[in-house]
Amino acid sequence: MSTSAIITLIVVVVVIAAIIGLLYFLGKRAQKKQDEQQAQIEAAKQSVTMLIIDKKKMKMKDAGLPQAVIEQTPKLLRRSKLPILKVRIGNQVMSLICADNIFDQVPVKKEVKASISGIYVTEVKALRGKAIVPEKKKSKFSNFISKLQEKAGAKPVK
Repeated sequence: MSTSAIITLIVVVVVIAAIIGLLYFLGKRAQKKQDEQQAQIEAAKQSVTMLIIDKKKMKMKDAGLPQAVIEQTPKLLRRSKLPILKVRIGNQVMSLICADNIFDQVPVKKEVKASISGIYVTEVKALRGKAIVPEKKKSKFSNFISKLQEKAGAKPVK
């Protein structure tokens, strides 16, 4: 091998190692920030009874959130779609941001007890001891198989 190829190879390896190290430290810093924010959300959490009117994934400017919230968010996040809940708390109708991991579990047109932190819904519980179970989505393949079984006269498998 020529010396220029060896030097190029060494430079590439050093650059790759530097990039990996930089990503590692940035990831640790982001994780620490996220843990601090989660602790703040847990500290400010309140339990509220609310009626879920509607739930959609929509852009921030179309969601009806307060202007102060929209101005505080980074510009790249303003264009992304967020899970938004339109709820009635008492006699006031509000738009709230929902956590992604519970968005599918939130029932529509039902009264629930939820934990909120500001305008962020972190947890949803059933109102009168009834468990909220998310609807299981059947795959297209299982729908196809159950239709074939119905035509054949057999009981469909769930």
